[in-house]
Amino acid sequence: MAKVLVTGANGMLGQDLCPILEDEGYDVIETDINNLDITNPENIKDVFEKEKPDIVIHCAAYTNVDKAEEDEKTARLINAKGTENIAKACAKIDAQMVYISTDYVFGGDGNEPYKPNDKTNPLGIYGKTKWEGEEAVRKNLQKYYICRTSWLYGIHGKNFVETMISLADKPELKVVDDQVGCPTWTIELANAIVKILRNGKFGTFHTCGSGQTSWYGFAKEIFEKSGINVNLKPCTTEEFPRPAKRPAYSVMNNAGICRNWKAALKDYLELRNL
Repeated sequence: MAKVLVTGANGMLGQDLCPILEDEGYDVIETDINNLDITNPENIKDVFEKEKPDIVIHCAAYTNVDKAEEDEKTARLINAKGTENIAKACAKIDAQMVYISTDYVFGGDGNEPYKPNDKTNPLGIYGKTKWEGEEAVRKNLQKYYICRTSWLYGIHGKNFVETMISLADKPELKVVDDQVGCPTWTIELANAIVKILRNGKFGTFHTCGSGQTSWYGFAKEIFEKSGINVNLKPCTTEEFPRPAKRPAYSVMNNAGICRNWKAALKDYLELRNL
């Protein structure tokens, strides 16, 4: 039985991923900041030597896109240096590594879904530091899977779906309609990771929901599927300024690894209402 160590196991993805891995027959070691500091190479070395994982799935990350603009040092320490530390530790024990990356490594100036080998051009600090993490994985390892995902939501964390539902009673709700991407449920991402591990082909993958929509289209679908009446209005990015610049078009070609985002959202909403 392969032994899988998961960093960031208490996060939104980690909490859905670990049970799925266990169901698939993996021996799962859950780690988080309380028992594994990814910014401390000595701590990583001690944990890896003790646990001897065959595979490390690196979910731990600095994910606050806007805050990263003012706290570049911490974002880089976690997303770039922390990932480099994990990659080097994996190389030392010959463990495979799965690195969870993001659609924000792309600049968003295209109009065709991005393929894994397409040119990257991150616009903000979050995207840049996640891309630096990718580069650290490629530089230090041969046995790696880089899984880029996007617009992630799940039952165990703060996310767009829950935010929209919490704002449903507003007299008017404006949502950006000129940023287009691929909503992804954590369960779909977890299942995609399992498929990739089972396939055993190393490289970079796009593990996001199939299809595409804008944030406004995503919100509209959330309310329609939930049967909630909302005064929802589209707006432009200029009308809703944020500290971090986001790609206007970050749709990724996932080669069919995840279901259509609408089908996944429907299942998520049914599950959360049970």
